[in-house]
Amino acid sequence: MTSRRPTRMQTTLGAAVALTGVGAHSGLPSRLVLSPADAGSGIVFTRLGFADDKDAPLRAVAGNVTSSDLCMRLGAGEASVSTIEHLMAALRGLGVDNVAIDVDGPEIPAMDGSAAGFVEAIDEAGIVPLRAPRRHLEIRAPVRVADGAAWAELAPAPAGGFHMDVEISYAAAPIGRQRRRMRLTQASFRAEIARARTFGFLSDAERLWRAGRALGASLDNTIVIADGRALNPQGLRFSDEFVRHKMLDVLGDLALAGAPIIGAFRSYRGGHRLNLALVETLLATPSAFALVGGEERPRTPGPARVGAAR
Repeated sequence: MTSRRPTRMQTTLGAAVALTGVGAHSGLPSRLVLSPADAGSGIVFTRLGFADDKDAPLRAVAGNVTSSDLCMRLGAGEASVSTIEHLMAALRGLGVDNVAIDVDGPEIPAMDGSAAGFVEAIDEAGIVPLRAPRRHLEIRAPVRVADGAAWAELAPAPAGGFHMDVEISYAAAPIGRQRRRMRLTQASFRAEIARARTFGFLSDAERLWRAGRALGASLDNTIVIADGRALNPQGLRFSDEFVRHKMLDVLGDLALAGAPIIGAFRSYRGGHRLNLALVETLLATPSAFALVGGEERPRTPGPARVGAAR
């Protein structure tokens, strides 16, 4: 197969930029600083607040994920950073390859529940090219993972680029069954999914609180559903905001492959766990992909972990 080799260069931020907020699950305040980074360094989180000998860089790749229960958490030793997916989606959606991210709390701030705040920060910092070609992970053969009725797959995209086709199904209104397709560009990311917020059911709140989750969730950063409607005074930003947000999560989760993907993603009733399992399965199947535009292959993780989709 002759590859359609991309020629664009790697990028980083033009300047450092800081954000503050509260974590949706921990309820704790957090400050992060996004800074320029060298070509080939990728997206690297450093959790601050530990003794110097315990600070550890956490490269945003599937092999460093320690949990995909409701959100993605990176960890190494005692250091961990949770709920990275919306920030990762913003970086991938805007084409930022290399960033150093210092975090002084256990979780990335929820902002408004979407990637909009991160997009604004990246726009403020600016995006600049580096003197190195961008590496892409090109899908050459289909890979698929499933958990009961839920499934996710990646397949070649003959026309190039990255395509998403996401379908969700909930019994409760106002969600129901929603499906959306898009080809990822910076313009489509900004217009179609960057502002789509996370969502949850009021009926699940007490269970999550008892488990120490959703302690920072509110109407300011979550679409809260009860009695067949969204309780947020401002309503929905899109009639299908729920599936759009799932697409945002997909983009952030698949960024853990370590390079932008050329291929077609499709899922039904997917979630973080299934997305992570798909990335792990892909990287463990060398015949299913080729790394174009660079020298080094992504590292192959351990066996795929397929759990209940969320």
